[in-house]
Amino acid sequence: MEMVGDLLEEEVKELRESYRSRRTKSEVWRKSQLKGLLSLLNDKEEEIFKALFQDLGKHQVEAYRDEVGILIKSVNFALQNLKQWMTTKKVPVPNLIYPSTAEIVPEPLGLVLIFSSWNFPIGLSLEPLIGAVAAGNVVVLKPSELAPSCSALLAKLVPLYLDSKAVKVVQGGEVVAERLLEKKWDKIFFTGSPRVGRIVMTAAAKHLTPVTLELGGKCPAVVDYFENSREKKIALKRLVSGKYSPCSGQACVGVDYILVDENFAPALIELIKATTKRMFGENPKETHSSSRIINKQHFLRLKSLLDDPKVKASIVHGGSTDEDNLFIEPTILLNPPLKAHIMNEEIFGPLLPVITLKKIEDSIEFINSRPKPLALYVFTKNETLKRRMISETSSGSLTFNDTIIQYLCDTIPFGGVGQSGFGNYHGKFSFDTFSHNKPIMRTGFLTDFWFRYPPWNDYKLGILRSAFTYNYLRFVLLLLGLKKA
Repeated sequence: MEMVGDLLEEEVKELRESYRSRRTKSEVWRKSQLKGLLSLLNDKEEEIFKALFQDLGKHQVEAYRDEVGILIKSVNFALQNLKQWMTTKKVPVPNLIYPSTAEIVPEPLGLVLIFSSWNFPIGLSLEPLIGAVAAGNVVVLKPSELAPSCSALLAKLVPLYLDSKAVKVVQGGEVVAERLLEKKWDKIFFTGSPRVGRIVMTAAAKHLTPVTLELGGKCPAVVDYFENSREKKIALKRLVSGKYSPCSGQACVGVDYILVDENFAPALIELIKATTKRMFGENPKETHSSSRIINKQHFLRLKSLLDDPKVKASIVHGGSTDEDNLFIEPTILLNPPLKAHIMNEEIFGPLLPVITLKKIEDSIEFINSRPKPLALYVFTKNETLKRRMISETSSGSLTFNDTIIQYLCDTIPFGGVGQSGFGNYHGKFSFDTFSHNKPIMRTGFLTDFWFRYPPWNDYKLGILRSAFTYNYLRFVLLLLGLKKA
């Protein structure tokens, strides 16, 4: 324990010295780090694919789509826009403080700690790192020990492509995480479960360190009836992919459960079955299009959800498990008990409950009766229902007629609300998350309004009242002595 602490102390000391040197604030340094990340992703694509397969059994197409490709897009977006993001912005000021001027200067927060998650171990490590270095910070990245191949790969590659005195990868489990949280940081960025998120917040509170929490939650998909067969087919592909394709359902933005009109439910289930077979084959384990469950602990957790007798009775498709290969078949459940664990904790696996309602509009009340989700997906052409979903529900994001695409969009913020987390990132929002927007005021000595200083009287009160309420005619008349206070 002491050796771990001493080593971390030296690492953190070197990082602080790098930051105090001010070199990380330059545009040249920031761009060099982003270009280094781009080179890493392009040069080491095969190594990344191999590590992701070793940890999660991800097919290389899924690995590129969900991690490598997204990161390349994000780095290029940051490189294209960095100069604009860094630029000092002039802002208007009230006439009351004329002839002052104001501007906003984005500056790095300083020493940043990033905890990433195991389900997208490359993407969720490097996506926040893009924002942190673009903003000019020095960084400690702590990958998840549950994805050891990816963690080791990042520890090997990052020092080869980035400034090793300003960006460090620290490997380890709970002991290392605890030691890291004991130190004072200027920002902590955490991706993971609400349980660990509370631990991070508690530790950060000791130093009043600002925290961004990217958590999860049960993301519902509301599925309305589609008459058009082509639209129905596309909707089903997006829905099934949004549940089973990202890492076998081990994704915080993946579909957790479906809400559907009871009259449409039987047809919907048959459509989900058919679409699942087209995507993953009659024997999904043999097609290698499904990732495996991360480890035995998580496999047994998912299996225990199914082992509840009332839940098991609700299975209408799938349900088979293979502990030796950490594989769970894509499974559909119809109306499992709402009090069961499967409906009250984030599933994070290929189990899909379908909950029926008297009418699709009842989904609004159902969603509002539960913690706010990270994402809400609504498949409908009903414009009234869309408007109600926007105005009457709260979620980290709301997507109509598709799933997960909001994660790819650099021009909107990604993040949760309430129990699903707070703070956001992606694109400029990542830059802002790791920056302090410092306001700068400038003024001179040409004018000085005497009425802003004591001693006070009713005349000064009248002038101030007219100034603050933008009654400039009265303000001028009072100043000229042409009107009484």
